[in-house]
Amino acid sequence: MKQFTSILILLIFLQTNAQDIAILKYNGGGDWYANPTAIPNLVEFTNQNIKTNIAENPQSVAVNSEDIFNFPILFMTGHGNVFFTDEEATNLKNYLISGGFLHISDNYGLDKFIRAELKKVFPTLEFQEIPSNHPIYNQTFKFPEGIPKIHEHDKKPAQGFGLFYEGRLIVFYDYETDLSDGWEDQIIHKNPKEVRETALKMGSNIIEYAFTN
Repeated sequence: MKQFTSILILLIFLQTNAQDIAILKYNGGGDWYANPTAIPNLVEFTNQNIKTNIAENPQSVAVNSEDIFNFPILFMTGHGNVFFTDEEATNLKNYLISGGFLHISDNYGLDKFIRAELKKVFPTLEFQEIPSNHPIYNQTFKFPEGIPKIHEHDKKPAQGFGLFYEGRLIVFYDYETDLSDGWEDQIIHKNPKEVRETALKMGSNIIEYAFTN
Protein backbone atom coordinates (compact mmCIF):
# COMPACT_ATOMS: atom_id res chain seq x y z
CA MET A 1 0.00 0.00 0.00
CA LYS A 2 2.87 2.36 0.89
CA GLN A 3 4.55 1.69 -2.48
CA PHE A 4 1.27 2.22 -4.35
CA THR A 5 0.74 5.57 -2.60
CA SER A 6 4.22 6.78 -3.55
CA ILE A 7 3.73 5.82 -7.19
CA LEU A 8 0.33 7.53 -7.23
CA ILE A 9 1.91 10.73 -5.86
CA LEU A 10 4.45 10.76 -8.70
CA LEU A 11 1.79 10.11 -11.34
CA ILE A 12 -0.29 13.00 -10.01
CA PHE A 13 2.77 15.27 -10.12
CA LEU A 14 3.49 14.29 -13.70
CA GLN A 15 -0.11 14.74 -14.80
CA THR A 16 -0.22 18.25 -13.32
CA ASN A 17 3.01 19.20 -15.15
CA ALA A 18 4.91 19.66 -11.92
CA GLN A 19 8.35 21.12 -12.51
CA ASP A 20 10.99 20.54 -9.90
CA ILE A 21 14.39 18.93 -9.42
CA ALA A 22 16.00 17.29 -6.39
CA ILE A 23 19.57 16.25 -5.69
CA LEU A 24 19.89 12.56 -4.86
CA LYS A 25 21.60 11.83 -1.54
CA TYR A 26 23.25 8.41 -1.43
CA ASN A 27 25.43 6.36 0.92
CA GLY A 28 28.84 4.79 0.38
CA GLY A 29 31.05 7.77 1.15
CA GLY A 30 30.89 9.52 -2.21
CA ASP A 31 30.37 13.28 -2.28
CA TRP A 32 26.75 13.45 -3.45
CA TYR A 33 26.82 17.14 -2.45
CA ALA A 34 29.55 18.05 -4.98
CA ASN A 35 29.11 21.10 -7.24
CA PRO A 36 26.68 23.01 -4.99
CA THR A 37 26.23 25.92 -7.43
CA ALA A 38 25.56 23.68 -10.45
CA ILE A 39 21.85 22.96 -10.16
CA PRO A 40 20.86 26.48 -9.02
CA ASN A 41 22.70 27.92 -12.04
CA LEU A 42 21.11 25.40 -14.39
CA VAL A 43 17.67 26.13 -12.96
CA GLU A 44 18.17 29.86 -13.47
CA PHE A 45 19.24 29.24 -17.07
CA THR A 46 16.29 26.98 -17.90
CA ASN A 47 13.77 29.27 -16.24
CA GLN A 48 15.06 32.15 -18.36
CA ASN A 49 15.58 30.34 -21.65
CA ILE A 50 12.96 27.62 -21.95
CA LYS A 51 10.39 29.14 -19.59
CA THR A 52 10.39 26.43 -16.96
CA ASN A 53 9.19 27.25 -13.47
CA ILE A 54 11.59 25.29 -11.28
CA ALA A 55 12.29 26.17 -7.65
CA GLU A 56 15.58 28.04 -7.42
CA ASN A 57 16.87 26.25 -4.33
CA PRO A 58 16.83 22.48 -4.97
CA GLN A 59 16.16 20.08 -2.14
CA SER A 60 18.21 16.95 -1.47
CA VAL A 61 16.41 13.63 -1.04
CA ALA A 62 17.67 10.25 0.16
CA VAL A 63 17.44 7.25 -2.16
CA ASN A 64 15.21 5.33 0.26
CA SER A 65 12.86 8.24 0.94
CA GLU A 66 9.30 8.49 -0.35
CA ASP A 67 10.14 12.14 -1.03
CA ILE A 68 11.78 11.17 -4.33
CA PHE A 69 8.27 10.63 -5.68
CA ASN A 70 7.62 14.36 -5.27
CA PHE A 71 10.12 15.20 -8.02
CA PRO A 72 9.91 14.38 -11.74
CA ILE A 73 13.70 14.72 -12.06
CA LEU A 74 16.51 13.60 -9.75
CA PHE A 75 20.09 14.74 -10.25
CA MET A 76 23.07 12.72 -9.04
CA THR A 77 26.80 13.42 -9.08
CA GLY A 78 30.00 12.77 -7.15
CA HIS A 79 33.58 11.57 -7.38
CA GLY A 80 33.57 8.34 -5.39
CA ASN A 81 31.77 5.40 -3.92
CA VAL A 82 28.03 4.79 -4.21
CA PHE A 83 26.12 2.12 -2.31
CA PHE A 84 22.43 1.22 -2.57
CA THR A 85 20.78 -1.12 -0.10
CA ASP A 86 18.12 -3.48 -1.42
CA GLU A 87 15.46 -1.12 -0.03
CA GLU A 88 17.03 1.85 -1.78
CA ALA A 89 17.38 -0.01 -5.06
CA THR A 90 13.71 -1.02 -4.94
CA ASN A 91 12.58 2.50 -4.10
CA LEU A 92 14.61 3.99 -6.96
CA LYS A 93 13.33 1.36 -9.38
CA ASN A 94 9.71 2.07 -8.45
CA TYR A 95 10.33 5.78 -8.92
CA LEU A 96 11.89 5.35 -12.36
CA ILE A 97 9.38 2.87 -13.79
CA SER A 98 6.54 5.10 -12.56
CA GLY A 99 7.61 8.04 -14.72
CA GLY A 100 10.57 9.52 -12.84
CA PHE A 101 13.86 10.49 -14.48
CA LEU A 102 17.44 10.35 -13.16
CA HIS A 103 20.32 12.37 -14.57
CA ILE A 104 23.76 11.19 -13.43
CA SER A 105 26.78 13.39 -14.06
CA ASP A 106 30.13 11.66 -13.55
CA ASN A 107 32.25 14.15 -11.66
CA TYR A 108 35.27 11.89 -12.32
CA GLY A 109 35.55 8.72 -10.30
CA LEU A 110 31.87 7.80 -10.13
CA ASP A 111 31.73 5.44 -13.10
CA LYS A 112 32.69 2.03 -11.70
CA PHE A 113 30.53 2.53 -8.63
CA ILE A 114 27.34 3.78 -10.25
CA ARG A 115 27.39 1.08 -12.92
CA ALA A 116 27.57 -1.63 -10.26
CA GLU A 117 24.83 -0.10 -8.09
CA LEU A 118 22.44 0.42 -10.98
CA LYS A 119 22.68 -3.32 -11.59
CA LYS A 120 20.94 -3.70 -8.22
CA VAL A 121 18.16 -1.46 -9.51
CA PHE A 122 17.84 -3.00 -12.99
CA PRO A 123 19.77 -6.31 -13.19
CA THR A 124 18.82 -6.95 -16.82
CA LEU A 125 19.23 -3.46 -18.26
CA GLU A 126 22.45 -2.30 -19.91
CA PHE A 127 23.62 1.23 -20.60
CA GLN A 128 23.25 2.14 -24.26
CA GLU A 129 25.17 4.98 -25.86
CA ILE A 130 22.62 7.52 -27.04
CA PRO A 131 23.02 8.50 -30.71
CA SER A 132 23.31 12.14 -31.74
CA ASN A 133 19.91 12.07 -33.45
CA HIS A 134 18.11 11.24 -30.21
CA PRO A 135 15.58 13.90 -29.08
CA ILE A 136 17.58 14.68 -25.93
CA TYR A 137 20.19 16.33 -28.17
CA ASN A 138 17.54 18.07 -30.25
CA GLN A 139 15.36 20.08 -27.92
CA THR A 140 15.43 23.90 -27.83
CA PHE A 141 19.19 23.66 -28.28
CA LYS A 142 20.72 21.49 -30.98
CA PHE A 143 23.74 19.24 -30.54
CA PRO A 144 24.21 17.55 -33.92
CA GLU A 145 27.34 15.76 -32.71
CA GLY A 146 25.79 14.55 -29.47
CA ILE A 147 26.94 15.35 -25.97
CA PRO A 148 29.57 18.12 -25.79
CA LYS A 149 32.94 17.81 -24.08
CA ILE A 150 33.15 20.20 -21.12
CA HIS A 151 36.04 19.00 -18.92
CA GLU A 152 39.03 16.85 -19.70
CA HIS A 153 39.63 13.81 -17.50
CA ASP A 154 41.28 10.85 -19.20
CA LYS A 155 41.40 12.16 -22.77
CA LYS A 156 38.42 10.02 -23.70
CA PRO A 157 35.52 11.24 -25.84
CA ALA A 158 32.43 12.57 -24.12
CA GLN A 159 29.60 10.04 -24.07
CA GLY A 160 25.96 10.09 -23.13
CA PHE A 161 24.54 6.77 -21.95
CA GLY A 162 20.99 5.79 -21.18
CA LEU A 163 18.95 3.13 -19.47
CA PHE A 164 15.68 2.42 -21.27
CA TYR A 165 12.64 0.78 -19.69
CA GLU A 166 9.85 -0.32 -22.02
CA GLY A 167 11.20 2.08 -24.63
CA ARG A 168 11.40 5.10 -22.32
CA LEU A 169 14.68 6.76 -21.38
CA ILE A 170 14.67 6.70 -17.57
CA VAL A 171 18.35 7.36 -16.75
CA PHE A 172 20.69 9.70 -18.61
CA TYR A 173 24.37 9.41 -17.70
CA ASP A 174 26.95 11.93 -18.91
CA TYR A 175 30.45 10.41 -18.92
CA GLU A 176 33.86 11.95 -19.61
CA THR A 177 32.36 15.40 -20.00
CA ASP A 178 31.32 16.54 -16.51
CA LEU A 179 28.39 18.73 -17.49
CA SER A 180 27.76 19.75 -13.88
CA ASP A 181 31.23 21.31 -13.58
CA GLY A 182 30.25 23.48 -16.53
CA TRP A 183 27.12 24.64 -14.69
CA GLU A 184 29.02 25.85 -11.64
CA ASP A 185 29.92 29.49 -10.94
CA GLN A 186 32.56 30.68 -13.39
CA ILE A 187 35.05 31.44 -10.63
CA ILE A 188 35.19 27.79 -9.49
CA HIS A 189 36.55 26.13 -12.64
CA LYS A 190 37.30 29.28 -14.64
CA ASN A 191 35.57 27.90 -17.72
CA PRO A 192 35.26 30.31 -20.65
CA LYS A 193 31.81 31.78 -21.18
CA GLU A 194 31.17 29.71 -24.31
CA VAL A 195 32.01 26.45 -22.48
CA ARG A 196 29.66 27.27 -19.63
CA GLU A 197 26.91 28.21 -22.08
CA THR A 198 27.36 24.93 -23.94
CA ALA A 199 27.09 22.95 -20.70
CA LEU A 200 24.01 24.90 -19.60
CA LYS A 201 22.31 24.41 -22.96
CA MET A 202 22.88 20.67 -22.81
CA GLY A 203 21.59 20.58 -19.24
CA SER A 204 18.56 22.56 -20.34
CA ASN A 205 17.90 19.99 -23.07
CA ILE A 206 18.00 17.17 -20.52
CA ILE A 207 15.44 18.94 -18.34
CA GLU A 208 13.22 19.83 -21.29
CA TYR A 209 13.32 16.24 -22.54
CA ALA A 210 12.57 14.78 -19.10
CA PHE A 211 9.59 17.10 -18.55
CA THR A 212 8.02 16.23 -21.88
CA ASN A 213 8.69 12.48 -22.20
